[in-house]
Amino acid sequence: MAPGRTIFVVQKHAARRLHWDFRLEHGGVLWSWAVPKGPSMDPADRRLAVRVEDHALGYARFEGTIAAGSYGAGTVALWDEGFWEPPADPARDLAAGALKFRLAGRRLRGGFTLVRFRPRGGRSGDDWLLIKERDAEARPGLDAAAIEAADGVPPRAAPDSPARPARG
Repeated sequence: MAPGRTIFVVQKHAARRLHWDFRLEHGGVLWSWAVPKGPSMDPADRRLAVRVEDHALGYARFEGTIAAGSYGAGTVALWDEGFWEPPADPARDLAAGALKFRLAGRRLRGGFTLVRFRPRGGRSGDDWLLIKERDAEARPGLDAAAIEAADGVPPRAAPDSPARPARG
């Protein structure tokens, strides 16, 4: 990627349960969320995004199979990548529970918001909603499966050899 620009990556992860790993570069790591239904370009869709541990930047390029018995065991394929435009102080906004940003990727483009649920009941406080903003890039009905069908580009096939990604 280009120097001075912050990357984002979405990896389709066929683990115990299929989900999409949504990652934003910040402060030398990838802030990460697991999105069970995948991202959507439809502003009417509110996608659950569960905050998970930060990952090392090197993980952004990972594709392959994580061996059975390892954390995240399953197949990981690059689904989208590009750059994100964070607000002036993304760490402050993340801590406040509302992070607005723009994406410029192959599949995901335009404004998005991550909004944290207020912890209550059995919730951990790590549950968020990923929401597409109503802008010129919005596409009603275009969820992850429809995006794949529309562009005819499935996630890149993962290599057959087992791999273990760098953790950090």
